[in-house]
Amino acid sequence: MAFPQTRLRRLRYNSVLRQMVTETHLSTDDFIYPLFVCPGTKVKNPISSMPGNYQLSIDLVVEECKKAVSKGVKSVLLFGIPESKDESGLVACQHNGIVQQAIRAIKNEISDIFIITDVCNCEYTTHGHCGTIVNNDVDNDLTLNTLALQSVSLAEAGADMIAPSDMMDGRIGRIRQALDENGYEKIPIMSYAAKYASGFYGPFREAADSAPKFGDRSTYQMNPANSNEAMREVQEDINEGADIVMVKPALSYLDVIYRVKNEFNMPVAAYNVSGEFSMVKAAGEKEWIDEKRVMMEILTSIKRAGADLIITYHALEAADIINKK
Repeated sequence: MAFPQTRLRRLRYNSVLRQMVTETHLSTDDFIYPLFVCPGTKVKNPISSMPGNYQLSIDLVVEECKKAVSKGVKSVLLFGIPESKDESGLVACQHNGIVQQAIRAIKNEISDIFIITDVCNCEYTTHGHCGTIVNNDVDNDLTLNTLALQSVSLAEAGADMIAPSDMMDGRIGRIRQALDENGYEKIPIMSYAAKYASGFYGPFREAADSAPKFGDRSTYQMNPANSNEAMREVQEDINEGADIVMVKPALSYLDVIYRVKNEFNMPVAAYNVSGEFSMVKAAGEKEWIDEKRVMMEILTSIKRAGADLIITYHALEAADIINKK
């Protein structure tokens, strides 16, 4: 029926009714909170381009995890800043690597937390690229060996889920095989399946000390203009054993999130990345926007597009708002 019989505003006049017919609901269960772990004790290095975020030593990461759990955010994603780096990222595979130590410390003090570990080499290599360099390019197949070793080491330390972010061809299959062969067949893989070569990663480069020393990552991360290619990437990772697939970044790729959810009908994660976070913070500081309102609108849009899980630096602030409702 058409106007005047149909008046869609009837469902908007009353606040209780508006809430009753709300289609998309955010929950603290949706959020994954990224943290940056560095060496030392009582270290809290501010990340200048990401207000409110820090490189934290393990003791302070444990405290931050306790705070997150108290707010209902029970999943964290760990990134490591090592004491030393090497050419291929093997430092990330060590039993006492920075993330491995952090996992054990967190698990020792917090029982009801789910720890996801990023698997990549950019934070651990002297050149800042995501794999082993041969002839000035990342060698795909040599890099797979390091990724598999790193994944097994993190699982040994107690990681609950492995999240490869490198965008090498065949890495999900190699990691799945390595985990299974070492008795970790119950550990799920969340694949950065459609990870774009994006300008929104800028603040993260500071946070993780991972800027490439030469060139860029366009030979392995995706062209921002392509969405059909993303479907092929996602399909390949599913075929190789991915349990959850991710789209990164989120805001400029809501259409990709929507396509992935509709075409594959499996759990989808979206990474609300550093640049997206920092733009909201900067505009909020200038009082150009209502920061909290825009934050919640953005997170709702990501979930509405089809994301089941949202990795976001806004996690604790958003949790406070949700918990007060």
